[in-house]
Amino acid sequence: MINFLTRQLYLLAVGGSVAVFAASLAWGWPLEGVVLGWSVLVLATGVWLERLAPFDPRWRLSNDDTGTDATSAVVLIGVVDPLLKAVLPIVALVLLAPLAPSGDGWFLGAAPFALQVVAAVLWIEFSKYWSHRAHHQVAALWWLHALHHGSERLYWLNNFRFHPLNHLANAAVSLLPLLLLGVPPEVLLGAVALTQPVVMLQHLNVRTHNGWLNHVFSTNELHRWHHSAEPQEANSNFGSALVLWDQLFGTFRHQPGQPARVGLFGDGSGYPAKAPYLQQLLSIFTPACCRV
Repeated sequence: MINFLTRQLYLLAVGGSVAVFAASLAWGWPLEGVVLGWSVLVLATGVWLERLAPFDPRWRLSNDDTGTDATSAVVLIGVVDPLLKAVLPIVALVLLAPLAPSGDGWFLGAAPFALQVVAAVLWIEFSKYWSHRAHHQVAALWWLHALHHGSERLYWLNNFRFHPLNHLANAAVSLLPLLLLGVPPEVLLGAVALTQPVVMLQHLNVRTHNGWLNHVFSTNELHRWHHSAEPQEANSNFGSALVLWDQLFGTFRHQPGQPARVGLFGDGSGYPAKAPYLQQLLSIFTPACCRV
């Protein structure tokens, strides 16, 4: 059973999510609750598998990082995400609507629903790819992103280890244009149903065997290399849920094994990775911040 799950985890997670979403859409069930519920189930399954089939047993041990990870999760899930959900539509309506072209709204409105979802996913992945890549290349942005890379192990809670401003930037570049275009909520939820299970599993400390899916999804097998402490290894696999844009823009990395070390490059350029969560957030105001 465990061996089956570790080999089919991504297929079950994504395929199940799409199937449940399609059924819910047809039967009129609350889509947001269904997508959230499936994501929680996928994450819970991953946490369970970490205990039974860990990729690296050392990553099961706290490295004085659990407090930071847990605090970040509470802030993102309990504060930042609800604010984004409330504010982004208002920003799109009040500030960006005057810039929108005239017409009847979402220009793909007459297209099949599945095609609309695919188009939304491609844009979200494209924008997040370049946002992520910029956070590795621009010093000021890297200082925000360093919170995520500061962990020296990979496990399920790393999914939520993000600076709120980093999270805000990713959401703004990916969702605001779609809101401006008038993309229906059910299309956006369809995009989430397709991609969020991948993100929930991305940092999982589980020995998965994904085969050809590694060339489609940003799996935990691939994402380990993105967290390498070696720049030539880490500056790869920027995709959020898909690796399409990594393959097109030459940043795709797929190889067996694991990095010798995960975490910040070198000495971290002075980033206080071991400091408490709030101190890490406020470190953008310190003299060491953002130096190249």
